[in-house]
Amino acid sequence: MSNKIICLFDVDGTLTQPQQTIEAALDSYIQDDLKKVFDVAIVGGSDINKIKKQLGEENLFKKYDYVFAENGLIAYKDGKKLPSETIQSIIGEEALQDFINFALRYIADLKLPFKRGTFIEFRTGMLNISPVGRNCTTEERNQFNEYDQEHQIREKFIQALKREFPNLALTYSIGGQISFDVFPNGWDKTYCLRHIEGYEEIHFFGDKTREGGNDYEIYESDLTVGHSVTGPDDTLKQLKVLINMIDERRSKEQLNFPMQCV
Repeated sequence: MSNKIICLFDVDGTLTQPQQTIEAALDSYIQDDLKKVFDVAIVGGSDINKIKKQLGEENLFKKYDYVFAENGLIAYKDGKKLPSETIQSIIGEEALQDFINFALRYIADLKLPFKRGTFIEFRTGMLNISPVGRNCTTEERNQFNEYDQEHQIREKFIQALKREFPNLALTYSIGGQISFDVFPNGWDKTYCLRHIEGYEEIHFFGDKTREGGNDYEIYESDLTVGHSVTGPDDTLKQLKVLINMIDERRSKEQLNFPMQCV
């Protein structure tokens, strides 16, 4: 017979549209149908307050068995916070300041269609860098995303950082529409997997699963069964397929399971 299975979800682009709240249909399906069959968890690159705004201010920890913010550097199991590390403890304050100063100078020299505020957001285990600024409206996010796809602003920025700091053991990961994350090697979303124990299968759902995307490493991990989605609607469709597949598999296992002698 199968052991427990857990579904692990990225947030932006998987459970929600970028920076938006989860739609009622997907939220209800996860809570009312999926949780009857599997345990559920989330892993996002954003901080815990942003994730709460998207998935539930008051009952987030009741909805999900595990909650991982900042790729799992901020972790909760059954609502209890687990130990964490910080980016400055790994690379040192002096190198961190040199890195931030260079990034700010680079942004200052960029000529874009527009710029807004909060260009670098300091998080526990990473830096989130936005060339255009995180204070964009939804419309401006979409506009910059289209501009970035044509001009590769974020990719060129990352290459400049790699040339300037070749000796820093850092990973650069593009996610969402307007920014990219920077964190110590190994602190991608696979970091959260060290907290998940006792499952035969971990099914991960994410949208940025191509190389360079912030779901790539965990999608490709030998510890997960990866599901690449195009958005929340596709996530819902794939979950229904998964439930049917697992139900059929368990029914076959029950038929093949030897009868116990009385």
